[in-house]
Amino acid sequence: MNALINYGSCGALWLGLLVKAPDLLRHRRDPYLRAMCAVLGLAGLCFLLGAPPTVGAVNRLSGVPNLAAPLTYTAITGYCAASQILVVHWRGGPHVRRTARRWTLAYAVVVLGVMGTFVLGDAPVERRTDLDTYYARTPFIAQMIVLYLVAHLTAVTVTAVSALRWTRRVRGGLRAGLTLLGVGSLCAAGYSVAKLVAVGARWSGRDWSVLGTTVSPAAAGFGALLTVVGVLVPLLAPRAAEWQRARRAYARLAPLERALDDLLTRRALRLPRPRFASPATRLMWRRTSIHNALGHLDAYFDRDLYDRTHAGVLAATDAPERAEAAAWAAVIGDAVRHEADRAERDRPAGGAGRLPGPVPGPAALDRIADELAGSAPVPPAPAVPSGTTTAGTA
Repeated sequence: MNALINYGSCGALWLGLLVKAPDLLRHRRDPYLRAMCAVLGLAGLCFLLGAPPTVGAVNRLSGVPNLAAPLTYTAITGYCAASQILVVHWRGGPHVRRTARRWTLAYAVVVLGVMGTFVLGDAPVERRTDLDTYYARTPFIAQMIVLYLVAHLTAVTVTAVSALRWTRRVRGGLRAGLTLLGVGSLCAAGYSVAKLVAVGARWSGRDWSVLGTTVSPAAAGFGALLTVVGVLVPLLAPRAAEWQRARRAYARLAPLERALDDLLTRRALRLPRPRFASPATRLMWRRTSIHNALGHLDAYFDRDLYDRTHAGVLAATDAPERAEAAAWAAVIGDAVRHEADRAERDRPAGGAGRLPGPVPGPAALDRIADELAGSAPVPPAPAVPSGTTTAGTA
């Protein structure tokens, strides 16, 4: 079970690192981005090295019993340093680099302490899951255990407090990501707390090793899951919002495409429908098909009908955009009917003519689709007496 938790957590964290890798390649000198990627990479390495099968493999290949322990603790210390540097860059201020160097130096001392105490201590019996409690009374090895646990607890606590405080000043995806990151760091603190309690119980003669072998890995695994989701949410939230807007725009244009469907099919003006495409790609496909149809209908547009409908809706609603959309909707419907009836291709000279302005853009297409959908009924256009010239007609 421990191996499954460790490898699953490692995979989740490195998946987050993989998502952030393209940004890191584009912005190699961004210290904030480097620290974030270091947090994800080192946290995954901690879980990988701490998995019982990996522990056994490292010990066997090195020939040194329990060598995997200081290596894992070194990775945990590196993760702690990266977390602190990430927090420093979050906070900002005039002394960011100096503070980051101090944290790096402090955790470098911790690494030296971990390696030094392991060399000075004696741990001949291999322990893959309960080394912390088994050697809790062994000179130097006990100090090594307490040293890395205190360093880890300090790092995750500061990270949690900083992330949760920052949530008060931001909104949207960043706030959700910081909340998850802060809660994930609190869960990760449960890893250190559980092990420290188990070690303290061992000092008093009790055997609470289950805290270190069961509770602690579970807390660390859940914290890792929340951490990686918290890192990814600010990255994915804008994209998800963009896709949602594209889906809504795609659905909104459906009435206009239906009005042009017969023409698009008969004249083969519709591009092949994209498969397994993003909402933005499908929206572009629908808009392109509509523009192809409108370009083909250009010769059939009735300028008189446009002017009458525009004037009637403008007088009834005093809404220029609504009037323009209603006029376009009327003209498009009329042009589709006349194009389909080839017998009426030759239209009266007074009615045909180019409409003012280019083919409608995305926003105008949306409003035209609304008119065709009947979401905003078009008032009847006023009749034009015979021989009268409408305003704007050449």
